[in-house]
Amino acid sequence: MIERAHLRGLKVIASPLTPFENALANGPNVGYFSPDKEAKRQAVNNWIRTNKAFDAIVDFDAVVADSAHPAAIASAFDSGDHLHPNDAGYKAMADAIDLKLFQ
Repeated sequence: MIERAHLRGLKVIASPLTPFENALANGPNVGYFSPDKEAKRQAVNNWIRTNKAFDAIVDFDAVVADSAHPAAIASAFDSGDHLHPNDAGYKAMADAIDLKLFQ
C-alpha cells in the first residue's frame, strides 16, 4: 500500500499504536488487553519505527505513553477507559505533528 501510494505521489505518514493496558477493563470487554496483544503492539510499533518506506513517523505512542509504564497511557492523558486519550492527550498528539510534513 505504501508503494502504491507513492506511485500516485502521496506521502505516507505513520504512527505507532498507542498503549492500551487495562483498556475497557470495566464491563463486557474484560480481557481486551493481554500480554500477547502487547507483544504484538510492540512488534508492529518496531516495524513502523524502523521501516524506511514511510515518508515520516509521528510517534503518538511516545507522546501519550506513561514513561514509567509504557504499556499504559499516562494518567494525564487518559480519558478514563485506558484506551482513548482525553482532551489533553489529543492536544499533545496534535502538538507532536510537524505541520511541515504537509508541505
